[in-house]
Amino acid sequence: MVAKVKTVAFEGIETLDVEVQVQISNGMPAFSIVGLPDKAVAESKERVRSALHALGLSLPPKRLTINLAPADLAKEGSHYDLPIAIGVMAAMEIISESDLIDAVILGELGLDGTIRNVQGVLPAAIHAKSIEGRLICPGPSQQEAVWAGDVEIIPPYDLLQLVNHIKGTQILSQPQPVTPSNENKQIGPDIIHIKGQETAKRALEIAAAGGHNLLMIGPPGAGKSMLAHAFPSILPDLTPAQALEVSMIHSLAGTLPEGGLLKQRPFRDPHHSASLPSIVGGGHKVKPGEVSLAHNGVLFLDELPEFARATLESLRQPLETGKTLIARANQHVSYPARFQLLAAMNPCRCGYLGDETRECTQAPRCAVNYQSKISGPLLDRIDIQIEIPAVSYQDLTAPAAGESSQNILDRVSQAREIQYARYNKVQSHLHHSQGLNAQLQGENLDDILSVSEDGRALLDNSLGL
Repeated sequence: MVAKVKTVAFEGIETLDVEVQVQISNGMPAFSIVGLPDKAVAESKERVRSALHALGLSLPPKRLTINLAPADLAKEGSHYDLPIAIGVMAAMEIISESDLIDAVILGELGLDGTIRNVQGVLPAAIHAKSIEGRLICPGPSQQEAVWAGDVEIIPPYDLLQLVNHIKGTQILSQPQPVTPSNENKQIGPDIIHIKGQETAKRALEIAAAGGHNLLMIGPPGAGKSMLAHAFPSILPDLTPAQALEVSMIHSLAGTLPEGGLLKQRPFRDPHHSASLPSIVGGGHKVKPGEVSLAHNGVLFLDELPEFARATLESLRQPLETGKTLIARANQHVSYPARFQLLAAMNPCRCGYLGDETRECTQAPRCAVNYQSKISGPLLDRIDIQIEIPAVSYQDLTAPAAGESSQNILDRVSQAREIQYARYNKVQSHLHHSQGLNAQLQGENLDDILSVSEDGRALLDNSLGL
């Protein structure tokens, strides 16, 4: 007899069907897992054996073979523990296989039979909904799974609970969404507390309204990093569709917050020593990188020229296409990566080129060598580049003035609604979250951005025509 249960594998944000086939046959006692398992999957037989022992069950003294089909798809992660254990119990006729025919199962087992949290529960729940099935997932992950919508979720905290639920002696209730405790918390400082830099604040507002990339160049202490960290406070929250897409990526990375759903736009701030795979994604298990974790949000690169040249050049593809493609010898994985790039740098290595109070002793060579680390093609993808002067003594000692982040956010939201409505007249198939100026395609430029005579005169004058 061969018992079969369903689980999933992940390839980027795509969820693939995997069938766990369990056969108990005569022969020398053995426990084998085949189907291209990685180290974590191969070790699951010891966790399964111990978890079953915690229930008072022992494996039969026969040959036990686990096949993870399709056999040519690499299987990675500890979430195969639970489906293997359930398949083994079905093959031993402890539970009925017919009770699991429409269930997608994933979870990691502890040696005492507890079911631990795993990555990718939200994509698995969405997949279960798409095939009109149920999801069996760890109890600690239920708040993540519930955002998939109308799908039955069975969230046991240990193997005994799940067996009792299947047999009908202990029914596990359907989880309900829980609002995150920090849902309405503002990210970053309020812009009103930043003194001076009115031009930079206006540039941030324009960048937020149009979804533009922004580079700030200025001496140390000018407030570039503070301005960048205040930027999320003037960005509208994610739409429901965006929140689900972003949360799927963070679910695969294991970075979802309490409540299981991201509603505020992500703000990623990697250090300049970050490696290439950590920025664009990759590694042994091909995980999403910072560009994907910043999808529909902001990627802030402080001290831009200090990043490795190869790392900076790798940003050109996601900035252009809105996705990152990670190529391996045996697979190609793609992750969404449509983010706003926010970058800051000094005008030269010492930082004081053009400063009125301090002198750059190696000018202009200091600036040329420093700025040459940023290639022309990368700079071409940054829409707005502004100079940030040092804050004057008068600005520092004056009372806080200007507008709050909330006032600016109201204008940004209004500007975005105008753009969405304008673009939908040209391309009705666009999603409501598309259509910002930075996302405008070439074929729509003439239809949407008609320049007035006064505007054309301003452009001609700025170009010296």
